[in-house]
Amino acid sequence: MASPFDPADLPIGVSMTLSPLVSRVLAPNPSPFTYTGTQTYVVGGEAVAVIDPGPDDADHLAAIARAIGGRPVIAILCTHTHRDHSPAARPLSTATGAPVIGCAPLTLEDDGPRADAAFDADYRSDRVLGDGETVEGPGWTLEAVATPGHTSNHLCFALREEQALFTGDHVMGWSTSVISPPDGDMTAYMRSMQRLVERDDAIYYPAHGDPVDNPQRLVRGMMGHRKQREGQILRFLARHGDSAIPDMVAEMYKGVDPRLYGAAGRSVLAHLIDLNGRGLAAPAEDGLWRAA
Repeated sequence: MASPFDPADLPIGVSMTLSPLVSRVLAPNPSPFTYTGTQTYVVGGEAVAVIDPGPDDADHLAAIARAIGGRPVIAILCTHTHRDHSPAARPLSTATGAPVIGCAPLTLEDDGPRADAAFDADYRSDRVLGDGETVEGPGWTLEAVATPGHTSNHLCFALREEQALFTGDHVMGWSTSVISPPDGDMTAYMRSMQRLVERDDAIYYPAHGDPVDNPQRLVRGMMGHRKQREGQILRFLARHGDSAIPDMVAEMYKGVDPRLYGAAGRSVLAHLIDLNGRGLAAPAEDGLWRAA
């Protein structure tokens, strides 16, 4: 979790070529949780796919249309259904005639602190991709890689021809992902991270932050960070006995932007639920937690 919020000066609404098959358009929704904003990717050559169309914003939809440049759109793919990723899928489908493909619909009441993490209740998929299923176009193949954790319906998409992985919010280029129960699941997240370590992707294109050109090293580092946080929680519980999550956050997240404390508390809760499942922590009375 990065701090303070200081987004780079990247051009909003401008198509930037990243590789022979990949270009990027930045949406106008920067925030402490989205960094510079959601990055929509246009993949392909003579015909394209659009990944994570982003918020339903007229200027952003116009920017995506410019990036498409009149080429046929074979598919619109969403990594997951948080509101900064999927709402533009349906209007873009209407404009291009392309089907919405990818993650399953998921609507869940989220009592977490991030408004941008609320689920897109209007999302509908014309085809849900299972793990390992593909979408193909001229000269490109996108394969679904199931990566639950940030959300239970999260998918990454592997571009086979370039050994590239579009990682959505599972791995971001500027910060660790928020894991917010009840749908966010730390146990599933760590399994998904281990799966990525075992892959041979050469580059990640996250929905937020810069491309990652040494991805396995980054993922191992993120997993190590989570293990360190887990250790901090267990040591805190051992010292203080029955403890409240805000007290843990105040000690463990010193120097972090206070606007992120609510999200930090959700990640601490996700760790505690994981630790409880492993017999290392347990809920106590009045919302407190203790070492098991």
